[in-house]
Amino acid sequence: MQSLLSPCYPSDMKEKVLHLGSGPILPLLLKMSWPSMLAMLSMAVYNLMDTLWLARLSPQTIAAFTITFPIQMVFAAIGVGVGVGAGSYASRMFGAGDLDKARKTAGQVIFISVAAGLSLIGFTYAFPDFLLRLFGASGDMLLLARRYLLLIVLSSPFLLFMMMANNLFRAAGKPNLSMYAILSFTFLGAILDPLLIFGWGVFPALGIEGAALAAISGQLCSGLLSLYFLLYKSKQYRLALRDLLPDPAIIRAIHQTGLPSVIMNLVFSAVIIIYNNTLAGYGHLALATLGICFRINGLVMMVLFGIGHGVMPMVGFSLGAKLYERLIDTISVAVRCSVVFAGISSAFIFFGADIILGFFTDDRELLAISAPALKIFISTLVLAAPSIVWINLFIGIGKGLTSMTLMFIRDALLLIPLMYVFSSWLGRDGVWMAQPVSTAAAFLIIRAWSGKELRAIRKLGGVKENAPVPGDITGAGN
Repeated sequence: MQSLLSPCYPSDMKEKVLHLGSGPILPLLLKMSWPSMLAMLSMAVYNLMDTLWLARLSPQTIAAFTITFPIQMVFAAIGVGVGVGAGSYASRMFGAGDLDKARKTAGQVIFISVAAGLSLIGFTYAFPDFLLRLFGASGDMLLLARRYLLLIVLSSPFLLFMMMANNLFRAAGKPNLSMYAILSFTFLGAILDPLLIFGWGVFPALGIEGAALAAISGQLCSGLLSLYFLLYKSKQYRLALRDLLPDPAIIRAIHQTGLPSVIMNLVFSAVIIIYNNTLAGYGHLALATLGICFRINGLVMMVLFGIGHGVMPMVGFSLGAKLYERLIDTISVAVRCSVVFAGISSAFIFFGADIILGFFTDDRELLAISAPALKIFISTLVLAAPSIVWINLFIGIGKGLTSMTLMFIRDALLLIPLMYVFSSWLGRDGVWMAQPVSTAAAFLIIRAWSGKELRAIRKLGGVKENAPVPGDITGAGN
């Protein structure tokens, strides 16, 4: 039956689709990952530029912008979490050959993004000052942060849909579509940012509100483009109107994997809240330092997340198709790629920290605080890299609760207590130190847990016992 929402496709129209169950793993991983890497890297660059432009206004503006970061992380938590659940479920259904359930998953993503987006707008407008004070705002920072927040929340339905649809495109073997959608957001936002912040040309000077309007424009464009791709460029998701109606079984399946991811992204938002409240006692320069370090560190993390995004549908498909040895090989290749990239990036940032920070500010006091903080932040990226791959392994095979547990250990049981303990011993520098110490401890736990899971998969598939366990970075096996 022809879709009610999608047009007919000419018989000669060729669609480039990556087959996740065949071919060499490294080229496929790169093809699956690089669009996400480029898209997320562009997002990180856009965030950096956003920070750079706002830093030209004042350190107080950067501090206010940093205060709103956890609220935006809540929006992202919902979009990423539901998207992860939908992508994982769809990839497993494609692997198992159940195309009807994979198609219905896309319809549920449209429904959830609209419902959740409207709910976020209503809640934010009902309690803006409560939210901002909870996240550490006060005085002039509260006024600046409120002006930004009440604008940026208006585009949340489009932002949520963009994030959710990205995972559906990757699950269908079309990662380029997710890249195009995100690039449209970052490209438009980056162009409008300085024009609206400073009032260049015919544009009015709107300050922090200009940054919000630039982001809204980009998110609206990206959300609509994602909808167009889903309806007209992805034959696997050829939707009928009935697919948009709530389907409790599909929604439950999505949330079995996605809800833990939502919860853990919310926990990360709580971590940012604690960062903000802890650093608020050291002044606005400490908060500005946090914002800058997060953006620079985010450049590397976005690429690592991109590798993880490539891994997730590949292992999900392999599990659904019972290609167990291929699943194990995928993790092995991904771990090595991520570690090499993280090592090179860490060295570049460590030795070029002063030059990099000089692009953001010429405030000597802020530079004196930010340079050592940045070096501390990036010191354990080589351990965070494989951890991200292993966590995406669990998400891909539908074990969202396990991934949540591992991330909860890292962020809640390790990072938050260490932040309090180290700050009481070392003051402001102790806040920065908590990050690498918790990352190192979490690496050991996640490595052991993923190694156990991969040995079980190897046994299930009858993979030879002398095959290397991908939890071993050295490749020596167990």
